[in-house]
Amino acid sequence: MRDELMRILSWAVLSTGIAGGEAAGTTEPAFTPVQPTDFSVPGSLSNSWADFDRDGDLDFAVSIKTGEIRLYRNDLGTFTNIGPAVGLPVSGAEMRGLSWGDYDGDGWFDLYAGATKATEANLLFRNEGGRRFAAQDLDPVAPGRSARQSSWVDYDNDGDLDLFTADRAGANALFRQDAGHFVRVGAAQAGDDPRPTVGACWFDYDRDGDLDLFLANQAGATDALWRNDGDRFIDVAPALGMHRPGRPAEEGSVGCAVGDYDNDGELDLFVTSYGVNILYRNKGDGRFEDVAPHLGLAEDNHAVGAAWGDYDNDGWLDLFVTAYIGKSGAQQPANRLYRNLGGKGFANVLPAGSALDVADHGVQWIDYDRDGALDLSVTRGYTATGGHFLFHNDLGKYAARRSLSVRVLDNAGRFTRMGAEVRLYAAAGKIVATRQVSTGDGYNSQGTQPLHFGLTSAAPVTVEVTYMTAAGRKTQRARSVRPSRYFGRTLTIIEK
Repeated sequence: MRDELMRILSWAVLSTGIAGGEAAGTTEPAFTPVQPTDFSVPGSLSNSWADFDRDGDLDFAVSIKTGEIRLYRNDLGTFTNIGPAVGLPVSGAEMRGLSWGDYDGDGWFDLYAGATKATEANLLFRNEGGRRFAAQDLDPVAPGRSARQSSWVDYDNDGDLDLFTADRAGANALFRQDAGHFVRVGAAQAGDDPRPTVGACWFDYDRDGDLDLFLANQAGATDALWRNDGDRFIDVAPALGMHRPGRPAEEGSVGCAVGDYDNDGELDLFVTSYGVNILYRNKGDGRFEDVAPHLGLAEDNHAVGAAWGDYDNDGWLDLFVTAYIGKSGAQQPANRLYRNLGGKGFANVLPAGSALDVADHGVQWIDYDRDGALDLSVTRGYTATGGHFLFHNDLGKYAARRSLSVRVLDNAGRFTRMGAEVRLYAAAGKIVATRQVSTGDGYNSQGTQPLHFGLTSAAPVTVEVTYMTAAGRKTQRARSVRPSRYFGRTLTIIEK
């Protein structure tokens, strides 16, 4: 066990080739483990990041199979577990997912945890001024679901956060918030999906001004894309060829991640699978095409979580995928870090034995030390050598400064605009990149970290934000933004 742990935590700069031999741009990136002893906790499942105490540093919560929820306070890059001191459980029912969201609109991020077993209650903790978390007794915490992804979103564009809860063993549920109370939306209106759902991603695929819902369904079930028509949801996946019928029971979709991989301004969708992974390219006309086979992403494996992030600041979104091999009880990580080769393909830059190949569940990209380079947070839930590992991105200072961090707030200055889109444009009007405020990705996780843009230069850009509103899509722009002015801090856009 000790030798295995040392292999996990050691680091060497290696290189790898892609099919056909060595290729430029496939060198493994340099990352350094952070506090490896503190984070080596077996049974780590979901990892979710937020600045819970509003001190300017991203903190993170981790769910563990023992029922403990750890909360690590970030003090200038040093992490301390304060979960017990602030009222989070140290044991109990296993929580399968964690989602941060300011559901009561008081400016402090609250935490929702979904229980793995349907017989156990879910948990909702209200953040009391960054000092303590108080358990709430509201409708979404009732038992009765085998929790997977939970997402805070404003699906009806009324200005407050609603809650979607996926169920691995029964019908999903959508809860509408009415003045601090949650009411379950009727099955006919919400399109409650009885298929075994694990991953869920909300995004406005048809550009009509409200968030639609993609579901990654397990155990051979077909996937779903529920189009939000305002008064009801309609599953359009069969019509769009996105339902993937005919899979055997041992295969199925597990997670999803939204990102504009080719910088065309349209949000694309990656789907992890037990089976062949999928990348749906958004064609911009309400249709999608699977481009994974052509771009080197159609691997047949046991993939679990995925997250997009431009780790090398070259302006193109890269993709980390957590996966594993081996039978139950003997699973071993088989991760991939796919470097984006200019939107034309992807190359895995993790060789065998990589120190980053330690995850089988959660993955999140964050810039925890605000140095302009995305760091990597992953979890390993299987085997006795598990943990919730954090790796610092050792990208050179010059490259790290080629970045811009953007936070999107509502007109009251609150972080409630999950699903909002942010696009950067060069001076001549050409689109540079697109990001979406997270509605859920990684593994059953939803964080509130700022949006990160890697850039090829420090030239001024126009920042365009698209909000979903009762009147449809609304955009506002900040022009002549100089990224260098925001190094080490975040450009904040408040809705007008």
